[in-house]
Amino acid sequence: MDLSQNNPRFSDFQNVKRRFFALRNGIIADTLRRAGDPHTIIFGLTLPQLREVAEATGKDDALAALLWQNESTRESRLLAPMLMDAGNVTAEAAKRMVESVICPEEADILCHRLLRHTPSAISIIDRFKDSEKPLQRYTALRLMFNLVSTNPLKAKELAIAEAERKDPLTARTAALLADEADFFLEES
Repeated sequence: MDLSQNNPRFSDFQNVKRRFFALRNGIIADTLRRAGDPHTIIFGLTLPQLREVAEATGKDDALAALLWQNESTRESRLLAPMLMDAGNVTAEAAKRMVESVICPEEADILCHRLLRHTPSAISIIDRFKDSEKPLQRYTALRLMFNLVSTNPLKAKELAIAEAERKDPLTARTAALLADEADFFLEES
């Protein structure tokens, strides 16, 4: 399937879903299911394939919003942040996205591909670093990972505070963030 061509008979959303179907990988999908992926529909696309779909689709905030709302489909949730224009993401929209993240993989892609480029990135971290929900704290840590080079002291403080919680979801990420912060603090 030529990913650069949309079929005019279908909506943009349908064209994206057709691309997912054309690129599906049952082995990866089955592996993700066995590993406990929470999505009910998994096409098994890899990140390079998702980037290819994103490049073929282009930035489209409306389509990205539709994809993000499609919580049942793994690839929809991972592609959505790749299609959003970071300059158009308000602090409130970013907050709603973080609150709706359903697994670490979504948090990773959301932070790396979108939130780190928004003007409210630091305020997002501050808002969720003390959340009662471990996945929201994990998201704050992952977002801080993307900003550690310019904010190593803040990253170190965040990592230490999270490590003290001894939460299984965040402990390893907090330790890695502390190490990364130490590296940048030694360089300065």
